[in-house]
Amino acid sequence: MAAAVLAAGLLRIALPTQLRDDDQRWFLLVISAALVVVLVLGDPGHIDRQAPWLRVLRDVLISLITLANATAVARLSIAIVDGAKWTTDAKVLLGAGAAVWLTNVIAFALWYWDLDRGGPAARATGKETSPAFLFQEMVNPEWVVPGWSPRFVDYLHLSFSSGAAFSPTDVSPIKPWAKLVMMTEEAISLVVALLVIARAINILG
Repeated sequence: MAAAVLAAGLLRIALPTQLRDDDQRWFLLVISAALVVVLVLGDPGHIDRQAPWLRVLRDVLISLITLANATAVARLSIAIVDGAKWTTDAKVLLGAGAAVWLTNVIAFALWYWDLDRGGPAARATGKETSPAFLFQEMVNPEWVVPGWSPRFVDYLHLSFSSGAAFSPTDVSPIKPWAKLVMMTEEAISLVVALLVIARAINILG
């Protein structure tokens, strides 16, 4: 989880200046790193202790990443539709689209990880609530260790698959909120992919 957060901060730095405020280039990475350090110090090892302030801090961190990327998505979409000059460079455009898409995958993976079954603390301590996602490991328990529960990498794979296929793949959402959140991720990924690819084809063609 910590590595994913820092990756989102680095991807923010890699964005063209037109998709972020240049004077805040390092803001997300610095803030993310600081919050991750506080989370690790507050709960060494797994960031899964059941403390209200840790949950609030996690939610603030994920919200910052989501909001920053939503702003980048909006700016990218407007720039492509308006035919901004910088979008005529296919390499810059594809790089920007990839960075925005990957950050979107990370942001939603963090939300799935934070919300499913009551959160990481509940899953780690065995106090989890009913699942929001049906993983293959739950359907085929004979292939996993007893008491298996999803970890961050499972939610990252879920988010990546959803963002790449624009639909559920091997993991099914079974709660209304999970379906709505997945729909949101798929819609954002679809818009970014269609606009960026269409614009790139137009340039290269």
